[in-house]
Amino acid sequence: MITPKVFTVSQLNARVASLIAADEELQTIFIEGELSNVSFNAKSGHLYFSLKDKDSVIRAVMFSWAFRTLRFRPEDGMKVIMRASVTVYEPAGQYQLRVEDMQPDGVGVLAMQLEQLKKKLGAEGLFSEEHKKPIPDMPRTVGVITSPTGAALRDICDIIGRRFPCAEIVLAPVLVQGEGAPAQLINAVKLFSDNNAADVIIIGRGGGSMEDLWAFNDEGLARAIYDCKVPVISAVGHETDTTICDFVSDLRAPTPSAAAELAVPDRTELSQIIVNEFKGGLSSLENKIGLRQKELDHLAQLTAARSPLPAVEKDIQLLAQLSLRASRAAENTFNTAVARTQELASRVEALSPAAVLNRGFAYLMKDGVNVRSAKELISGDKVSVTMADGTVSATVD
Repeated sequence: MITPKVFTVSQLNARVASLIAADEELQTIFIEGELSNVSFNAKSGHLYFSLKDKDSVIRAVMFSWAFRTLRFRPEDGMKVIMRASVTVYEPAGQYQLRVEDMQPDGVGVLAMQLEQLKKKLGAEGLFSEEHKKPIPDMPRTVGVITSPTGAALRDICDIIGRRFPCAEIVLAPVLVQGEGAPAQLINAVKLFSDNNAADVIIIGRGGGSMEDLWAFNDEGLARAIYDCKVPVISAVGHETDTTICDFVSDLRAPTPSAAAELAVPDRTELSQIIVNEFKGGLSSLENKIGLRQKELDHLAQLTAARSPLPAVEKDIQLLAQLSLRASRAAENTFNTAVARTQELASRVEALSPAAVLNRGFAYLMKDGVNVRSAKELISGDKVSVTMADGTVSATVD
């Protein structure tokens, strides 16, 4: 009969741990289930969680060195497939999974990463409409970030050349897929932004698989586009393709060709707009001139009705008549005065002593006084006798 061995708790846990460790099938297993109680220890960098199905649950740990390699962030409710080993955590007497790798189950890793990054950047406001810049109506320079050999560039150049040939196209040639593509895309966006080298930017490529388009889901590229000073139009893949670049850009185009149409106006439409505006302006001007002419005609009628000019003209005519009458009256008065003057002059001349003397008369003066009567003289008086041609002295007898 075998005597039962007495174990301490530590001995028992160690024995179970050694038995599990000795089972090679348990050292590398693949196991699927649903994550729950996901907890990240920021200090150690380890990830702790439970893996469950409809009937059972097991604890698990993913150490920091393995967790850093994940391309997605585990969350509660996520179904996963893991590569792990079965171990025993002896202090607690609990067996658990030590996870070395983890992949989403039923959803591709890239799709899961895309959804998680979309959620993260959306929560930070990188997709908000308030931040989006308007696309200029008539850009002088269009920046294009794409492969220099792709069909996207040819389509963009053809459409811009046809629609708005005066716009200059500046190409920033980059890789659009592969390991080095995100860095080149980021540098191109920053180059246009820092140097203000374009009025609008088109960034994109032709269609492809999610893996082909993955460079446009880069977080660094999303932040560069968000910080870009120049409006950005995203044109990645076909209409059904969706990338982070589409969400953060100022405008999303379903294809590169559509992006070119959104970036520049159509010169034919512009010409028609100009013609219509000219016609409208001309019609408006003619209407305004017509209205002003009617106003002027109305004012002319009012002026004619209220104008003092007719009365003034009548007064001027009357004044002219009065002036003529006055002139004639003055002339008559002058002529009469002249005739009267001449008549008086004739009379004065006739009464003039000189005229009398010319008729043979003479006058005497005694002591400077005219002698009017012979009685004023006595014999011996000295007198002067004035005649027409001179004066002589005489003695009265």
